[in-house]
Amino acid sequence: KKCIWLTWNDHNTNSSPTASASNYFLQKCGNILPVQAVDDAEFIIAHGSNVQRVLSNQNQNVDRPLPHHDIPLGSFMQTGDISPELESILLKCQKRNLPMVCANPDFIVVMSDGSVGHMPGKIARRYEELGGKCYYFGKPHREHFLACLDALGLEKNRVAHVGDSLHHDVHGANVAGIDSIFVTGGIHCDDLEPFT
Repeated sequence: KKCIWLTWNDHNTNSSPTASASNYFLQKCGNILPVQAVDDAEFIIAHGSNVQRVLSNQNQNVDRPLPHHDIPLGSFMQTGDISPELESILLKCQKRNLPMVCANPDFIVVMSDGSVGHMPGKIARRYEELGGKCYYFGKPHREHFLACLDALGLEKNRVAHVGDSLHHDVHGANVAGIDSIFVTGGIHCDDLEPFT
């Protein structure tokens, strides 16, 4: 299968400093090849919001960097504005009725330098506004939390989800019936400042 892969660049400070995390993600997706041309793709994966990554081959060895080149998505990660580069990709994909898998539905993240970064959930929302079909996996969707419980081999009453987003972490845990611990120093920090 071939896809358009929206992901993180190699310098994203909120992702793994090695290629192993991206390699592992792609390997877990199955036998797919990220391609450049929308006409060659069968679907879209929105995993990050810095680049469209294109692989040179399908050799998915998790221990080595995958040969690839990245096509920047403009300033979306920094500004949250859908750049012309990103809009062009989404329009072409929607015209072909390609389904999108949003594997990281968060809207924003607090970056290591304290700035706000804009996430794939916003890209998926824009794709739906254009008439595209999206399938979500990740917070706040119940299936994500249940898959984590299954992977851990634990019952709901034995875990608590820790997170800084009322929408993605706390709401998602509540929908899944899992206790949550809300971190007030994250994305809602400014909103909560008057109460501290």
